[in-house]
Parts: sequence; structure tokens; C-alpha cells
Amino acid sequence: MAHVKNHDYHILNPSIWPLVGAVAGFFMLVGAVLWMHDNGPWLFLIGFVGVLYTMFAWWGETITENQAGDHTPVVRISLRYGFILFIMSEVMFFSAWFWSFFKHAIYPMHPDGLSPAVDGPWPPAGIETFDPWHLPLINTLILLCSGAAATWAHHALVHEENREDMKSGLILAVALGLIFTVFQAYEYGHAAFGFAGNIYGANFFMATGFHGFHVIVGTIFLFICYLRVRRGHFTADNHIGFEAAAWYWHFVDVVWLFLFAAVYIWAQ
Repeated sequence: MAHVKNHDYHILNPSIWPLVGAVAGFFMLVGAVLWMHDNGPWLFLIGFVGVLYTMFAWWGETITENQAGDHTPVVRISLRYGFILFIMSEVMFFSAWFWSFFKHAIYPMHPDGLSPAVDGPWPPAGIETFDPWHLPLINTLILLCSGAAATWAHHALVHEENREDMKSGLILAVALGLIFTVFQAYEYGHAAFGFAGNIYGANFFMATGFHGFHVIVGTIFLFICYLRVRRGHFTADNHIGFEAAAWYWHFVDVVWLFLFAAVYIWAQ
């Protein structure tokens, strides 16, 4: 029978959370549009709280399934495929911001703002960019070291089954992620340009800001894995939750390297 775990093709119990998450996401989207048209943020906030609760409840249910032995090898493969598709959607998301940035860098608008000028100035006149070899470089090294710490934690679990080293690697990765976020907030506070009024600032803050949001999410992701390790979760063969966190964190690293090369260095 499908509900008995006597084969690899175990069918998980039906869940209401995909439906709840879709409805909450719809409310959040419609609420955001209404908010932009001066109708207040309340519908957006209701949807946002619904999405957060769905994430908390659904992922908690997934952890319970894992600890109950429901995540057979075949189920874990499907979970990996699902997360790979999620990462691919994130690649497309950031590709949009890079597309916008390079489009405006290659075809900058004329100072009159009315016509494109291939030989126009980029960044636009009056924009003082960041020196990439100071705080941006330090933040790059911090994030790369955080990724290395996450890899250390993975190696400690899979190849050595050393849970103490795994905990050390995770807490180091989380700490470095927090430091990165603090430094980026400091950088934003000292920017010589704003979000509004120029396409360079809009592209810069949207691309690096969404990356910063992903850093916060990834830091929380790794911290949850740390708490799970303390509770005895994860084995060398069954650690899909931590594997997803590590993949996500390395994706964040790679996106930052492209941002550092394009937005900070190339666009000077």
C-alpha cells in the first residue's frame, strides 16, 4: 500500500500548505498593487503574514516527515529536483537585473533623458560610485569565507560524521553572513547616490538589495540547520535540508561574485 513505507516510492500524505501558500501569495501580490495605488498596505501585510506562516508550518511538516523516515531515497531525489528548479528560477530572477544593468550601461540615455546615446556617460554624470577595492572587496572575502565554512560543515557530516565540526562550520557561516549584512547596511548608509532619480541607483539598489535579502534568508536557513544538528538531525546519508541550505548559500556566493565584477568593478 502507498501509505506504508515498504518501498522507495513512498507517497507522502496530502498537505494543505501549497493551497494556503498560493492564496496568501495572491493576496500579497494584489495587496502590493493596491498599496502602490495608495490603497494602504493591509491586504499586502495579511498576505505576507500568510506566506510566512505557510513557510513555517510547511517546512516544519517536512522536517517531521524526514524524522519519521518518510524521505526515502527516491523521495529525496524528488526534493533535490524541486530545489534545483527553485535555484533555476532564482537564476532567471537575477538575470533580469543584470540584463537591465548591462542594457543601460551599453546604451546609456542622453543627459536630456529623451534619447539613447551609445557613447553617453555611464555611470550617469554626477554619480560617485563605490571604490570596489575597499568595503566591497572585504564583503566579497567575508561571503566567500562563509561559503567555505558551509562546505567544511558539509564535509564534516558526509565524509567524517563529525557533528561537532559541522556545528562549528555552520555557526561560522552564520556569523560571517551576519557580518556581511551589517557591512552592506553600512555601505548603503554611505552611498553618494539614491534609489530614485537615476537608472544607475535603481539598478544598483535593486540588484544588490535583493541579493542582500537572499543573504538574510540564507543565513536563517543555515541557522535552522545548526539548530537541527543540535537536536540530532541529519545523517551522512540523509541530510536533504542541510544540502538545500548549502546549495542556496553557494548560489548566493556566485551571484555576489557576478555583482562584484559587474556592478562594482566594470561599471566604474
